[in-house]
Amino acid sequence: MALFNQKNARKQLDAEASKVHRADLETLLDRQRSIEEKVKESGKLSRFSADIKLMFSMIRDYWYGNYRSVPWKTIAAVAGALIYVMNPLDVIPDLIFGFGLVDDAGVVALCLKLVESDIHRYAAWKEQQEEQERTHQTN
Repeated sequence: MALFNQKNARKQLDAEASKVHRADLETLLDRQRSIEEKVKESGKLSRFSADIKLMFSMIRDYWYGNYRSVPWKTIAAVAGALIYVMNPLDVIPDLIFGFGLVDDAGVVALCLKLVESDIHRYAAWKEQQEEQERTHQTN
């Protein structure tokens, strides 16, 4: 039996997402650097590095009102997954060598799967915004 499976990941993600309030987004954004460092230094999580940066970008654009074409449920799920990664004492404490970040990776992977279409739409919107900025700067 798997130590941490998709059912457990969904349970943890749902639990974290249900606790997320709009005010938590600001706190999460303030902790972005420490979360990204944790991800970069982890073998299990490092493969999600680009996805996590995109997740933070979507939360930031949502927080500042730049991008609201996403349901709150998606924002809460993304924030919940990132809060879970931030917590060193989750289902499998991060200090347990070899297993400590398996649950974090599972929660992030499940979150990405659940909000995949919203993440793709946001990434396309973000790319369009950046292209418009580049075009504007060269004119």
